[in-house]
Amino acid sequence: MADDQVIGGFLAPGLRLDKALADASGLSRERVKGLIGEGRVTVDGMVVRSASARTGEGAAFSIAVPPPEPLAARAQDIPLDVAFEDDYLIVVNKPAGLVVHPAAGNPDGTLVNALLHHCRGQLSGINGVARPGIVHRIDKDTSGLLVVAKTDAAHEGLARQFADHSITRAYLAVCAGQPAPPIGTISGRIGRSDANRKKMAVLPPDSTRGKHAVTHYKTLKLLRDCALIECRLETGRTHQVRVHCASIGHPLLGDQTYGRTPAGLRPLLKQLGFARQALHAALLGFEHPITGERVDFRAELPGDMRELIDETAR
Repeated sequence: MADDQVIGGFLAPGLRLDKALADASGLSRERVKGLIGEGRVTVDGMVVRSASARTGEGAAFSIAVPPPEPLAARAQDIPLDVAFEDDYLIVVNKPAGLVVHPAAGNPDGTLVNALLHHCRGQLSGINGVARPGIVHRIDKDTSGLLVVAKTDAAHEGLARQFADHSITRAYLAVCAGQPAPPIGTISGRIGRSDANRKKMAVLPPDSTRGKHAVTHYKTLKLLRDCALIECRLETGRTHQVRVHCASIGHPLLGDQTYGRTPAGLRPLLKQLGFARQALHAALLGFEHPITGERVDFRAELPGDMRELIDETAR
C-alpha cells in the first residue's frame, strides 16, 4: 500500500488556517478542510481541528496526504482533440455525442474515461480521488471546448474563475428563425421546469427558484428560415443557451428538448442526418490558474454544422 505524501513548511501569519494551508501546499481549500477533519494536519506539532483558526507568526505545518483512491471509471483509449496541454490543465475540443462524465446509462465511453487513459500517471488526487478535474461540462450533443484541471491548485483556480464569471465563453449556434433585434441580451432565472422536471426553463421574474442567467447574442449570418448566431455567456447555467434561445422564440435547430425545427427545414435535417442541437463551444478564455497568463482558445465549427450552414445559405 502506498505511503502518505507529507507536505510541510511555514504558514503566512494572520490568515484563516485553511487558506494559509492551501496557499502553502498547493492543495485546494476543500481538500485541506477534509484533511483537517481527518486529523491529518498539524501546526507547530499539534493536530488541528478547526479550519477557521487564524495562523500565527512563523507557524510550521505538516499535512499527511493519503494516496488518492482509484476512480470507479476505467481508462479507455478514446481519441482526443487536444487544443492545449501542460502539467496543470488540458483543453479539449469535444465532439458531439461524447458524454463528459460517467453516469447511469453511460458507465464508460466518456470524456473522463478518455482522459484517464490520455493523462495516465499525471493526474493528481483532486479531492482525494484519482480523476480529472471536471470544472465545467457541456452537453453530450454539444461540441466544442472544455478545460479540465490536472492538479488541485489548477482545479481551484479555474473553479474560482467560473464562480466569479470571469471566464470568456462564446458559442456558435444555428437557431430557428431570425432574431429581432439581431443583437440583444436575454436575461432570466433558469431552473427546473414545473411542467417537466427533466427540463430547464426560464422562470417568472419574481421566482425565488433557479439561478440568474444572462446570455448576449449576435446574429452573424442570415440563413433560410434560420440564422447563425454567437452567444456569449455572462453566467453558466445548465442548458443556458438552449433555454434562453427557446424563450425568445428561436430554439436551436435539431434541439429535441427545447423546440421544434421549422417544418420547411425538417426534410433537410433528415437528409443530412443532423440529429443534435446545432450548438458549438467555439471560444474559451481564462487566466491560467498557475502562471497567471491570459490564454484564449478557438475551435472551428465541426463538419456537420458547416454542412448545415452551407445547405441553408440564402
